[in-house]
Amino acid sequence: MRVRFSGDTHIGMKRKHNEDSFILPEFERVAIVADGMGGHASGEVASNMAVEAVAAYLKATQDQAPTTWPFKMDQHVRYETNRLVVGVKHANQRIWETSQRNEEQHGMGTTIVGALFLDDRVIIAHVGDSRCYRLRRQQLLQLTEDHSLLNDYIKMKRLSGEEVGRFQQKNVIVRALGMKESVQVDTQVDTPQLHDIYLLCSDGLSGMVPDPLMAEILSDEPDLDSAVDRLLRAANEAGGTDNITCVLGRIEPL
Repeated sequence: MRVRFSGDTHIGMKRKHNEDSFILPEFERVAIVADGMGGHASGEVASNMAVEAVAAYLKATQDQAPTTWPFKMDQHVRYETNRLVVGVKHANQRIWETSQRNEEQHGMGTTIVGALFLDDRVIIAHVGDSRCYRLRRQQLLQLTEDHSLLNDYIKMKRLSGEEVGRFQQKNVIVRALGMKESVQVDTQVDTPQLHDIYLLCSDGLSGMVPDPLMAEILSDEPDLDSAVDRLLRAANEAGGTDNITCVLGRIEPL
C-alpha cells in the first residue's frame, strides 16, 4: 500500500494571524498538525517549533537507532511508536526551555497530533485537542481523545447533552506541549485498510464542522485536495472562529 497526502491551513474569519502549523511528508510517511497558544504570536512560534522538532527527530533516527536521552524507551510498545513519542517529548522540552528563557514567550504552548504510516500500521501520537479521525466505508471514527476540560467533564458524566452545547470553557486544554517540563503523550496503533482516509486537524475544524458533515465531504469527494478545500470552507461557513488546519492521508494500492 501507499499513502497519498494533502493538507492546508486557513486563518479563519475571526483571528488576526494563524497559530496553526502542519507538516506533510518529505522523507518519511508522517503528517503532523499543531495548534499553538500564547500571546505576542507565541502560539505560532510554539506550533511551528513542535512540528519541526518532531520531524527533525524522525529524520535523524530514520536510519539509525534513536538517541532518546533524557527520555526512556518504553519496552512495552513497538520501536516506531517510541520514535514518535520521543520526538514529541523532545518538542515539548524545546518549547518549555524556550519559554523559560524568553519573557515574551513565557507561557506559550501547543497541541500536537502526528500520524506515522508504516506498511501494516498507523501510529498516532497526540497531546491536546487536535484530533485524528479515520474514515472507513463512509463511517468516521475519532481515534484520539481530547485532553480538554470539556472532555474531562463528559467522562465524569457531569454534563448533559444540552449542557455540553452551552459549556463556556470548551477551549480550555488540560494537556499541551510547553505547559510543563515533561509531558505525557497518548498513542494509538491502528491497522489500515485500502481506501481508509486518516484526517488530522486542529479544533478550528472539529469544533466547527460536525462529524457527519466531515464524513459526507470525505466520502463524496474523490480528490484529496478538493476534500481539504471543502472542509476548510465548511469551517469558515460555520463561522470560522479559529484557525483551521486539515491534513488527509489516504491508503491506496501500489
